[in-house]
Amino acid sequence: MEKCMKCQEDQWSNEMRDTCIPRPVEFLSYREGLAVSFLVFSLFFCFLTNIVLAICIMYRDTAIVKANNRNLSFILLLSLNFSFLCPLLFIGRPTNMSCLLRQVVFGNIFTLALSSILAKTITVLLAFNTIKPNRRMSSLLGRYLSTSFLIFGSFGQSVISIFWLLFSPPFPEYNTQVEVGKMILQCNEGSVTTFYILIGYMGSLATISFVVAFLARKLPDAFNEAQYITFSMLVFCSVWISFIPAYLSTKGKYMVAVEVFSILASSAGLLGCIFIPKCYIILMRPELNTKTGVMIRRTLSKQ
Repeated sequence: MEKCMKCQEDQWSNEMRDTCIPRPVEFLSYREGLAVSFLVFSLFFCFLTNIVLAICIMYRDTAIVKANNRNLSFILLLSLNFSFLCPLLFIGRPTNMSCLLRQVVFGNIFTLALSSILAKTITVLLAFNTIKPNRRMSSLLGRYLSTSFLIFGSFGQSVISIFWLLFSPPFPEYNTQVEVGKMILQCNEGSVTTFYILIGYMGSLATISFVVAFLARKLPDAFNEAQYITFSMLVFCSVWISFIPAYLSTKGKYMVAVEVFSILASSAGLLGCIFIPKCYIILMRPELNTKTGVMIRRTLSKQ
């Protein structure tokens, strides 16, 4: 005890307590089974999204694709495609660049997706609840409204991200307090408050989209997406509400795993709830993807 020596921050004493040895560095590595499973699901859903996008482009002149603003549908699919690739920034050894980009890229891509969903839903709601002077005016109204919601929704998250990167950017750090004898290589978010503001902004857009879609769910449109959007927003909000306590109760690499799981689950929910029904009608029920089919479904919906 008279010759007790404290080890350095990146070292730990051996079993005999007579020398210092390097602490093992731990992070969510590509060599781990958990990371490999995330990578497989990420690439699979990305491939599936590209297939859906290709189907929508091939049948872009059909009734079901043209309904509810096909340009917003393409933007939503592209943003979902990138959202499935976001876990690639979270898996692997944290670096200065990956720590700077991962939360900002994830937040802005998801905000673009949610903004496009909100724009689609509000456009449908206003189209059925406003008196349109003529067809050309209603077309211009819908176009400018959808573009405005898309731009302003994404702009707010961009301001938050720029403020975050300028004043308190994330950086990689070694954490020796999480586990005894180990050193966790992780990304320090810089400002935890800004991180939760980013998540909260996404949650606000999702909540507004859910409320608007719920109000428009019974509108008499054959290809009205409001019902699908309502359910997709319910899945999205459920995932991210459960993310917060799960994220706060885990430490080290498992915090990263929780966030990656939430990204994949919420993105898959949006893709499945909104676009799988469309693809089913396009590929399996083509007789409903016509003007005659539209009239039949509209008559059934009114009954």
